[in-house]
Amino acid sequence: MTLSPQILLRDVGLCVAFFTRLPVPAFDASDRSLSAAFWAAPVAGWAVALIGGLAFALANGLGLAAGPAAALALAATMLATGCLHEDGLSDTADGFGGGLTRERTLEIMRDSRIGAFGACALALSILLRWSALSELAGPGAVFAALIAAHGASRALLPALLRLVPPARSDGLSAGAGAVEAPVANTALLLGAASLLALGLAGVVAAALLLAAAFFLMRALCLKKIGGQTGDTAGALQQVAEILVLLAASAVF
Repeated sequence: MTLSPQILLRDVGLCVAFFTRLPVPAFDASDRSLSAAFWAAPVAGWAVALIGGLAFALANGLGLAAGPAAALALAATMLATGCLHEDGLSDTADGFGGGLTRERTLEIMRDSRIGAFGACALALSILLRWSALSELAGPGAVFAALIAAHGASRALLPALLRLVPPARSDGLSAGAGAVEAPVANTALLLGAASLLALGLAGVVAAALLLAAAFFLMRALCLKKIGGQTGDTAGALQQVAEILVLLAASAVF
């Protein structure tokens, strides 16, 4: 996939604006679709990782223990994204856990209220990510783990949108448009590059875990709702982020 520098920058801007709440300079992207820009999803993840790593380093430099520093780093990443993916995780958990039919599952996923499944999924997500980060030895390891987790987890999203049809004719996922193979493949390559921060053992462990998570989520989406939505993409990102951070805590 060959793009001009101007289009590359616009694609990165589109993804940062979509995946985060970070300020992005005004630019004209009227001739560029979001689905075409999704190759840059891991780049948006790197920006979030940088914020989290800086928060941990600052807290560590002020003398805070690893536990509080990890909590602040996690809070910084959630603020940077506006809890976009956490919202998808809770909605997916509520829908998949409580819906007995496709229609009822989609109805629950659209409900803004959080249920027991969603609350438990969020609690586990935060606990697992915090515990993994708090066990890492210093800001350098935390930064490497966050780069790997946030880059690789978002690299899976274009592939999900490409390989699984939209479950609805409307909504965030359907509105993004079809993702072409070069876009999904480029995102996966950038995600693989993100994992290099973990070293060889970490790359192998994380890659196997991510592949398992992807195909399990794909199977669940097809079985429960016959496709994917923006919420299921968010849930996949959360699961993938957790798995990479757990792999990092094992190898560092």
